[in-house]
Amino acid sequence: MQLTVVGCGDAFGAGNRLQTAYFVRAKSSTVLIDCGATTLIGLQRLGLSPNDIDTVFVSHLHGDHIGGLPWLLIHAKYVGMRTRPLVIVGPETIEERFVTLTEAVYPGTLDSGINFDLIFVEHKKHVPFDRNGVTVTPFEVYHPSGAQPHALRFDIEGKVVSFTGDTGWVEVLPEVSRDADLFICECFQYDHKMPMHLDYKTIDENYERLLAKRVLLTHMGQEMLDARSQVDLTRYALAEDGMKIDL
Repeated sequence: MQLTVVGCGDAFGAGNRLQTAYFVRAKSSTVLIDCGATTLIGLQRLGLSPNDIDTVFVSHLHGDHIGGLPWLLIHAKYVGMRTRPLVIVGPETIEERFVTLTEAVYPGTLDSGINFDLIFVEHKKHVPFDRNGVTVTPFEVYHPSGAQPHALRFDIEGKVVSFTGDTGWVEVLPEVSRDADLFICECFQYDHKMPMHLDYKTIDENYERLLAKRVLLTHMGQEMLDARSQVDLTRYALAEDGMKIDL
């Protein structure tokens, strides 16, 4: 199984990084974790086919995590000529938000029809969702975004990949990360504490509680990017667009 970092940037493009998207290819299924506005560009730069994606899992409803969904749709309709189902799993109102967003940027695209089933599933707290050999369990976190945001814990072919989404520190995070083969942890700030984002100092203070095999810091803002030399690289890896991680 291989995870490719399509985009690891924040909402502001700090460090010229693309917005959040992780492409995970396993034997049983290929999934996309979040779909920021620049995702289609990132996939094509890396030679990854949007048509290979079986399921998109969305952590929360901010544009740098869902803004690429309309472009994924128009690629599927007009370029990929997709015919097999695409499943989008996300917070409550994910379908409503998708339709509103798509109609705003490409009016009439859905009304004119698509040649594949577009299926929406809403997260339910701590209730695992299974599809094509992938099980995801959502955990409630704190990041106001129009609907309850979630950290996501994936079990894929015996490997565990966990993702905080965007959030401040919440006590459920050690449960999300425990024994994960890869824990993808947002790290927007270096030492500036915010209720809705994580910072490196807070993460490091809680490192012994995470109990993950690997921790990948992502979604770094400019302050954090400027402080990269202060990161303990024996504990953490730093995400880069295009990074490939074998699991």
